[in-house]
Amino acid sequence: MSLDLVVVGLGYVGLPLAARACEAGLTTAGLDISDAVVEGLNAGRSHVGDVPHGAVAELLASGFRAGTDPAVIGTADTVVICVPTGLSTDGEPELAAVRSAARAVADHLRPGMLVVLESTSHPGTTEETVRPILEERSGLIVGSDFHLVFSPERIDPGNASFGVRNTPKVVGGVTPLCAKYGATFYSRFVDAVVVARGTREAELAKLLENTYRYVNIALVNEVAQFCDQVNIDVWDVLRCAGTKPFGYVPFDPGPGVGGHCIPIDPLYLASKAREEGFTFDVLDAARAVNDRMPQHVVGRAEELLQEREKPIQGARVLLLGVTYKRDVADTRESPAFPVARELMRRGAEVLFHDPYVNSFTVDGSDMSKVDDVDAGLASADLAILLQAHAEYGTGALSRSACLLLDTRGVAAGERVARI
Repeated sequence: MSLDLVVVGLGYVGLPLAARACEAGLTTAGLDISDAVVEGLNAGRSHVGDVPHGAVAELLASGFRAGTDPAVIGTADTVVICVPTGLSTDGEPELAAVRSAARAVADHLRPGMLVVLESTSHPGTTEETVRPILEERSGLIVGSDFHLVFSPERIDPGNASFGVRNTPKVVGGVTPLCAKYGATFYSRFVDAVVVARGTREAELAKLLENTYRYVNIALVNEVAQFCDQVNIDVWDVLRCAGTKPFGYVPFDPGPGVGGHCIPIDPLYLASKAREEGFTFDVLDAARAVNDRMPQHVVGRAEELLQEREKPIQGARVLLLGVTYKRDVADTRESPAFPVARELMRRGAEVLFHDPYVNSFTVDGSDMSKVDDVDAGLASADLAILLQAHAEYGTGALSRSACLLLDTRGVAAGERVARI
């Protein structure tokens, strides 16, 4: 049986892609190395917040099946690689999953097949890492025997306005014909396709998108630190600046940067720049600012406790919201980790509450979860609002029974302080 599409990697990127492709009528299968993920999907259970269980049921009804056998690749006209990329222990790009997926594709590559890499990486990955694996293991040649493109994922977890269908898709091909095949494929289920000059341009576009956010977040984080020092209300500054209808894009400060993209993608860009003998001075400065933000938050927390003649050592501190994003069940690279780590280093007892997270482990230590927010606030010396989930009503926070350090600028009251 021939398939329109096989998605390799059924996580935060691959599963929404597969869901949209099936919705548009493409015959689709999924491949993943996790038995738990595969078994759960085939039983109708989703592990990705943006794809509810009902959507998985619709996937299965359309004929979709997940599996762990790479042989399914050989039945597809198009294969899209959506495996995770991250950083190694020394902070360098980690492409082991991409290489493994490329080998699996190469072993089942057929003439005429379209191969797409969506996994975020530095410029040159498609042609310098993926292409050699595909050609050497298969004996086929890109551009004549098969087609290879890079199309950066633009998944924004929890975004109700933009999804796979209505987010423009950038496509860069190894050859112009590769790009044409890639654009034709995505046009089947995406509203708008943007063709890049090549794969490197498409790869760098993805890194630029998130580096732009990273740098601007660093700017407002540093402004927030300055405002704290000179007693200026940073949130009112941002409110006023945000009224300008041109030349200004609003960003908010916070306890740090989190998620898979914003903290990671700029480091891919910096790594590639070093490799080429180039230094991004602005990026290095932004990283320094963002990296010290969790310590700034804990420093403010200690100041608040000292004002009440309560030392931070032995203080009971409740973290509210430990995910990296509002109303999303994802703790990847969440600033809650370094905040909790620094609190513990200073001797505080750390507890947490989050409606989306059942367990929160920092450096091997399981933080105690508070089930009832009001009770948790009543028993804490200080609470730190790290993520403004909708469940945390601003009125209730403003009436907090304990000191509250608000890192999101949503609460106000006698016991509330903001960064």
